[in-house]
Amino acid sequence: MARLFGTDGVRGLANRDVTAELALELGAAAARVLAAKGDFAGRRPRAVIGRDTRISGEFLSSAVAAGLASAGVDVTQVGVLPTPGVAHLTASTDVDLGVVISASHNPMADNGIKFFARGGFKLDDAVEDEIEAHLSGEWERPVGADVGRIETGSALADRNYIDHLVAAAGGHLRGIRIAVDCANGAASDIAPLALREAGADVVVLNASPDGRNINKDCGSTHPEQLQAVTVASQAAFGVAYDGDADRCLAVDHTGALVDGDQIMGLLATAMKEAGTLAQDTLVVTVMSNLGLLLAMKEAGIATVQTGVGDRYVLEAMRAGGFTLGGEQSGHIINSHHATTGDGILTSLLLAARVVATGRTLADLASVVTRLPQVLVNVKGVDKARAGTDEALAEAVAAVEAELGETGRVLLRPSGTEPLVRVMVEAGTQEEATSAANRLAVVVQERLGA
Repeated sequence: MARLFGTDGVRGLANRDVTAELALELGAAAARVLAAKGDFAGRRPRAVIGRDTRISGEFLSSAVAAGLASAGVDVTQVGVLPTPGVAHLTASTDVDLGVVISASHNPMADNGIKFFARGGFKLDDAVEDEIEAHLSGEWERPVGADVGRIETGSALADRNYIDHLVAAAGGHLRGIRIAVDCANGAASDIAPLALREAGADVVVLNASPDGRNINKDCGSTHPEQLQAVTVASQAAFGVAYDGDADRCLAVDHTGALVDGDQIMGLLATAMKEAGTLAQDTLVVTVMSNLGLLLAMKEAGIATVQTGVGDRYVLEAMRAGGFTLGGEQSGHIINSHHATTGDGILTSLLLAARVVATGRTLADLASVVTRLPQVLVNVKGVDKARAGTDEALAEAVAAVEAELGETGRVLLRPSGTEPLVRVMVEAGTQEEATSAANRLAVVVQERLGA
C-alpha cells in the first residue's frame, strides 16, 4: 500500500482523494500523536490552521479543525495565509501544531494537508507515519469540557507575519519598483503590503483570488505575464510566487527569467561577504544546475546535495548547521529568518541586495551561468531497476566521461509514475540533447517491459 504522505504532506484531487472525511480523520490522528508526545502541563495543546485561496480549502480547513478539536486541541483558524506564514506563527507563538491546507503550485482542483511541529519545522517521516497509523482503530474520545475550542484570528496572524518579513529585509527599499505576481494565491494581500511597508513601489498582478483562479496561467509556473509587465512598467525586477507562496522565481529588468539556482547563488555570495553563510556552504538538491555548483566552487562556497524536495534540503541544513539552501524551483530557505521555504521573504532579500549594491538583478544573477539542461521522460519502464542495471550504469559512466567536468548526468525514477527521468547538462545545447537522447534509448532497451 502506498504511503499516504508524500514529500510535502497529503495531496490529491480535492473531494476525491483529499476529502472532508480524510481531513477530519487526519486532524484527530495528528492530535492523538501530538498528545502522546507532548507535555502540556495541564493545558490543552494548541494548533493554528491556514490555507491558500482554493475554494476547497474552506471545507477542508473546517474539517481538520473539527478533527483536532474533537481530540482535545484548541484551534485558531487564520484563514488565507502563506505556508511560511503558518510556519512562522508555529515557531514564534505558543502553538504546538501548524496545519496548512494547500496544494502549492498544483491546479485549483487539487488540495493538500501538511503539518508543522512546534518550532515551525515540517514533521519527520516517522511522525507522519504515526499519524497515518492512527487513522483507523478505536480511541477514547474526550467529552464535555475536555473537547477543544475553535476560534478565528486572521488579522493578528497577518500582522505578525508582515512585521516579521519587513524586519527580515532590513533597511529601506525606497526608490525601487518591483512587479509582483501573486498567482491569485495566499500572497495576494500580504506580499504587496510587506513590500510597500518596506518602502518599495509595487506593481501588482494576479492578486484577485476568487477561489477558482489560483495558479491559472500565472505565478511561478507561468511567468510570461510577469516578464511582460516588468519590462512595460520599467520595474527593477519582478517576482512570481506559487499558490501558497513558499517559492519565488524572479525576472530581471529585461524580462529574462532568474531561477532558484541563480537566486541561491547571488544570496550565497552576499551572505559569504557578510560572514553570515555558515561554514561557507550552500545546500541544494541533485536537480540544481551544474552551473550553480561550478559558480559556488569559484566563489569559495561548498555545496551539499540532497534528494529532491525542500524538506530534505532543510534536514541537511539542520544536520550540518547550515544557513542557506533551496531548490531550482524557487524554494529558498534562509534559516536566519525562516524554518521553511518563503517566497515573499526571498523577494524582500533580493530587493535589499539590489538596493544595497546599486547593481541590477541581471548583473547580480550573472554569478551563475546556467549550463544547457535537457530532461527526457522515458515511460513504460521498470523504474525499480534504474539503479541496479549494470549495462545502464556503464552507459551513464561513458557519457559522464565524455562530458567531463562541464557536464553531468542524472537518472531519477519518478515517485508517482512508471517512468525514469534522464537529465543531462553539458557545455552546449547540442551536446546535452544528444547525450540525453542516447541514454533514453538505453533506458528503454534495458528497463522496458
